Amino acid sequence: MNKFKTPGSIIGASIAAFIIFATVSSIAGVASPLFYLNESQILYLFSTSSQVLAAIYGLTLTGFIFFRNELSREEFDDQTLVDAVENLKQRYYKLLVFITLFSILTLSLSNFAISCESSNNSLLNLIAINSGQSAFFINLSIIAYFVFDVISPERIEVASRNLQNQVDPTSQQVEMGSLEEFIKNYNVIETLLAKYGLAYQQSEITSFTSRPVRRISNVRLAEILFRSGQISESLLGELRSLITLRNSIIHGAEPVVSSRMVQMSNEIQKELSKVLTGYEAHP
Repeated sequence: MNKFKTPGSIIGASIAAFIIFATVSSIAGVASPLFYLNESQILYLFSTSSQVLAAIYGLTLTGFIFFRNELSREEFDDQTLVDAVENLKQRYYKLLVFITLFSILTLSLSNFAISCESSNNSLLNLIAINSGQSAFFINLSIIAYFVFDVISPERIEVASRNLQNQVDPTSQQVEMGSLEEFIKNYNVIETLLAKYGLAYQQSEITSFTSRPVRRISNVRLAEILFRSGQISESLLGELRSLITLRNSIIHGAEPVVSSRMVQMSNEIQKELSKVLTGYEAHP
């Protein structure tokens, strides 16, 4: 999975490839056809193609459902993977929606080609046949790309790098900051949030609660602080960016930060220190 191949670029490239294949094959079929198919061959070709496509799509969808559950389990076990996993889920969902719509288009073109066979319009038959088979070929290519994209062993690392580029894009024009200082500030912020989270959970636990309480994620704690009116919406957004960047770095993104993010981490650390003073034991 290339970090530059967004779902939008893949969808655009697939549609463009289909249009080019269908147009070129139709023109070539009119000018100098390579094959001459009779009615039985056309019916068998498109009925078989439809069955093969339906079977492959069903297997792909079933496999993805199990894989998505595995992603959710990884997200539950390691909260630092939340951003990367959610990014992957959104990516796969968009690709799967496109595959579904393109599969419907391919099956429709197959049915149209079979229906046109009884007509006397040879040009319409030729366009229908070449468009249907072009859609079938492109559809299989998209599904193959999707499968290898999903099972890529570097999917978390690539998703982390994509998130880093969104939160803190670095280039030669951007002034680099100290990663050590950034991590130091973040550790202070995480400690403050952890103390607040412990105090918050203690206030929510009743004597009837027997099961262990799961640790609240840093993002969720930041949202609780915002909902309770202790931090502003802008600070909430900065906290989310900071948490996303740190999690991305530890899961494969480039270990670099801009001076802007270092300064932001320092300011957030100071502001949270004022807001959350005294939360070691009580909220």
